[in-house]
Amino acid sequence: MKTTRTYRCIAATLLLAMAGAATADEMPFNQAQYAQAVAAGKPVVVYLHADWCPTCRAQQPIVDRLSKEPRLSDVTIFVADFDKETALEKSLNVSQQSTFVVFKQGHEVTRSTGQTAEPAIRAVLEQAL
Repeated sequence: MKTTRTYRCIAATLLLAMAGAATADEMPFNQAQYAQAVAAGKPVVVYLHADWCPTCRAQQPIVDRLSKEPRLSDVTIFVADFDKETALEKSLNVSQQSTFVVFKQGHEVTRSTGQTAEPAIRAVLEQAL
């Protein structure tokens, strides 16, 4: 009985590890990593987020959930603090928090501001693919 429980624990751990390997990278914004990913033509989303923003708070759990989907596993999502990343905002011409800017093959392909419906956010993130 104890051995069966141990095997189940090991199997569950392996499944979780494999599931984690098939998720999008969601990371705090880093200028060097962002520039390198875009220059390499990787699928990139910059998410300008503010902790005080109610729209951003509604978006965040959706982004977290979608970033775990295998379909989006190749997408790197850079979460940029709207209040701190003013140079980024200027370079991307973004004036509002809760904005997604999507890059594919080194070029911006779409952007969206204020979306809080999961299907709409999914559609925006998938534009990077």
